[in-house]
Amino acid sequence: MSSTPSTPSAPATRGSVLEVFLAFLRLGFTSFGGPIAHLGYFREAFVVRRRWIDEAAYADLVALSQFMPGPASSQVGFSLGVLRGNGLAGGFAAWAAFTLPSAILLFLFALTATLFVHPAAEGVLHGLKLVAVAVVAQAVWGMARSLTPDPTRATIALTAVAAVVFIGGAAGQLMAIAGGILAGLLLCGDAPPAPQGTLRFPVSAKSGVVALVLFFLLLFGLPLAAWSTGSDALALFEAFYRAGALVFGGGHVALPLLEAGTVAAGRIDADAFIAGYGATQAVPGPLFTFAAYLGALVQPGPDGLAGATIALVAIFLPGLLLVYGMLPFWDTLRTRQWAQSGLRGANAAVVGILGAALYDPIWTSAVLDPVDFLLALAGFVLLTAWQAAPWIVVLGLAAASALKAVAW
Repeated sequence: MSSTPSTPSAPATRGSVLEVFLAFLRLGFTSFGGPIAHLGYFREAFVVRRRWIDEAAYADLVALSQFMPGPASSQVGFSLGVLRGNGLAGGFAAWAAFTLPSAILLFLFALTATLFVHPAAEGVLHGLKLVAVAVVAQAVWGMARSLTPDPTRATIALTAVAAVVFIGGAAGQLMAIAGGILAGLLLCGDAPPAPQGTLRFPVSAKSGVVALVLFFLLLFGLPLAAWSTGSDALALFEAFYRAGALVFGGGHVALPLLEAGTVAAGRIDADAFIAGYGATQAVPGPLFTFAAYLGALVQPGPDGLAGATIALVAIFLPGLLLVYGMLPFWDTLRTRQWAQSGLRGANAAVVGILGAALYDPIWTSAVLDPVDFLLALAGFVLLTAWQAAPWIVVLGLAAASALKAVAW
């Protein structure tokens, strides 16, 4: 195998916090389909079109997020905001812009849930699942061409698919990434020398250490604080912080912990919990915004806007603390020769994980008949051949699926 020369990874210039906010706000209104689809949207927006980061460095960020608990897409988005917005303000701008649209919609749904029952609504929801099929297929196609260009890395990707399929869950994903790194170290020894460009995040080592220490202090200190004070607000914050801190694999995996902290604890009705989770599938943005819905309804209070705010901040905070703590050390690691080999294997494994997710749960839950297949394929062609904007595909497939539901 021959090595290819590296290219600089850093963007030519830093942007502004406002630029970051507006870029992610658009995605916050249009990014349907869950965390895997969000990574596809991010790739299209920030790797392909805006060129804030290159393909390999983006895949490295995705691989990094797979090792840590929390919402992977929000962690990647937050990191991109830190990079482009020159610090913590840029990271928070990216997080807020990507998160608030769906959080506000789910908060409003908590107040008006009984009004959202109509046959066409189910068709729209199904159309959004078909959008996810098209978006993830586009991401897998593009990343596979650049990150698995030789037989060795293609085989690593295939092995990652097998790990996810046969082991399943977060454990399968973690084993796929770990196996990819090991295979990269053993089989991708022709990795290029240290990159000439850098992807240096504007985060000091001291700030990173503080963020990591704070993560563990809150994880172990919040239960004690809630118990000793008897504060309902602290108990609510602790339950959602724990859910965000202990979950690998994204929003779906958080459901058991969220159910334990709300339904099992007698703070919300089981039917209301399920209805809110269904509504979460119909809104853009991260699945963790389900917390805004739950926080608005919990009893005893704080509920309403205060409860929604507490739950939303608490569930995202641990993942953001972890990724912020790792950022100042990541660039040093990625410039090491051995790290380059390992990351090439990890990047190939990421392609495999995306490919497995394209089949299950995305394809299996969305493509139920030949018409669904035709609509998903049309979305893929629009995105790849016609270079259509994602929001056009969202509107088109949602409308087509709603029409199908009403007519059939």
